[in-house]
Amino acid sequence: MSQIEFSKTKRTPARKWIITGLLLAILLVTSSIILLLYPFASKEKANYFSGEHPVIFQGNQAGNAVIDGESVYLSFSFLQEHIDDSLIYDEGSNSIIITTESKVVQMPSESLTYYVNEDPVELQFTPITTENGEMYIAVDPLLSLYSFQYELLPESGAIWIQQNGDSLTHGTITEGHEEKMRLRTDASMQSPYVAEVAADEQIYIENDQEEYYFVRKTNGQAGYIEKSLVTREETEEVVIAEEHVEHNVPMIEGPIHLTWEAVYTKNPDTENMPAMPGVNVISPTWFELASPDGDIKNLASVSFSEWAQEQDYQVWGLFSNAFDPELTHQAFTSFETRQKIIRQLLHYSQIYKLDGINIDIENVNPEDGPLVTQFMREATPYFHEAGLTVSMDITFIASGNWSAFYEREKLAEIVDYLVVMAYDEHWGTSPVAGSVASFPWVESNLEKLLEIVPNERLILGVPLYARLWKETEAEEVSSEALSMAQVQEWLAEHDVTPEYDPNSGQNYAEYYDKSQKATFKIWLEDSLSLQKRADLAVKHNLAGVASWSRYFADETAWSALAIENENAEEKQ
Repeated sequence: MSQIEFSKTKRTPARKWIITGLLLAILLVTSSIILLLYPFASKEKANYFSGEHPVIFQGNQAGNAVIDGESVYLSFSFLQEHIDDSLIYDEGSNSIIITTESKVVQMPSESLTYYVNEDPVELQFTPITTENGEMYIAVDPLLSLYSFQYELLPESGAIWIQQNGDSLTHGTITEGHEEKMRLRTDASMQSPYVAEVAADEQIYIENDQEEYYFVRKTNGQAGYIEKSLVTREETEEVVIAEEHVEHNVPMIEGPIHLTWEAVYTKNPDTENMPAMPGVNVISPTWFELASPDGDIKNLASVSFSEWAQEQDYQVWGLFSNAFDPELTHQAFTSFETRQKIIRQLLHYSQIYKLDGINIDIENVNPEDGPLVTQFMREATPYFHEAGLTVSMDITFIASGNWSAFYEREKLAEIVDYLVVMAYDEHWGTSPVAGSVASFPWVESNLEKLLEIVPNERLILGVPLYARLWKETEAEEVSSEALSMAQVQEWLAEHDVTPEYDPNSGQNYAEYYDKSQKATFKIWLEDSLSLQKRADLAVKHNLAGVASWSRYFADETAWSALAIENENAEEKQ
């Protein structure tokens, strides 16, 4: 019996340990499940802002501002990235250059004066300051130039930037548990918090994510909070009065029909100028960049302008860069030189009674393309202020110095018209004979261009010349440009009758010369070709047509290029 009782006393503690172990295991599993399903809120606090005077923009911190006395300064990099990507620093004048639709602003870095369209504006503080090697620009002068506003927030000293059209949704915090009354870095209670809110506190709701709102306190700090703790209220839109600019430029009834007048040494005798029915703009090639200092070669004529306007033609004086890439680089690099060029053109526009300016900048190093765009940004406000229509000649999209430098999409936003020189598919020294501008080539390239340039701002340039190609048996290829009349003379001289070429969409002629052991080829610019180009402008609702050049035309050219008024009404 004693052994049996001893055996009982040995087994009882073992059972207790087993039961205790099971209870502990159940408790541990249950606790883990509870922790997994209902985790404790994080008590870690994170800094929302970094640095002094943080800039709040589009829901995030975008760098820092500088405050000097009562003046707030934003960094050049912030303004260039978020407000105006055309903002530039001109090293030569040590100035910030700002351009808008109607203004050119120069802010010298060490001055209490800045200039709007060359008129001085005095300040009580410097418009530009530098800190840690970075340039900062005073905000207040910018408010009249751009559609944004700012607020200096209490407590944090943050700068809140709001743009025209931004939405602000108001909200109010309701009562909640202490852990839930914290703004979290993510939509989770386990994420660190950046700030606390109180019942009845006014906030702004900026976003939502499932069961959370992303809200901002009036001091600028922001984070996630459960939606159940926020009463959503009204939404208001930021409205900032914008400057309404009207260009007082000469109007043209119907589509534009421009022809260039090539002036190389002297102007044509107006007594011998032919009738040009349908033409409403003449663009004489009068002005040319002559030196790195911005001097302009001038071949203009008051009497020609007066004659043209008596015939109801507008006169758009053409300015070119002499098609010299190095000269262009030297002159356009400096703000002061660009301004000198603009001032001269404005002066000439008054002397010669111009209605518009046609800018013909070609053969530019691709890396200098932004300089050309900047020149147009700076020139256009002045030209418009002077009552001038602004047009610029461009090529189709291609590689190389003659095309790659054009920033077409940006230029289309600056000028009134872009004129695409839709010719020289095969240029004078082309190794292969071909059309100056075949129709498949023109239309396919035109459609690509219209993806980035609005049709109402685009004028289709057409050739009035054809190239007579000579191919020798020694496989040498050369060409010469012929006017429309010269083409007809050549055809008659060699008794050649053109035939329609479906590949080019033009009439084509060919002649073999035994004495020269050469084949001559020509793709004609005639009534058929020019009418089809005019139809192309109508088909794509373009602003009109422009022809190079008046000298090459015969009397059939103008009627063939005419775009009927009914088509103009459709376009509008």
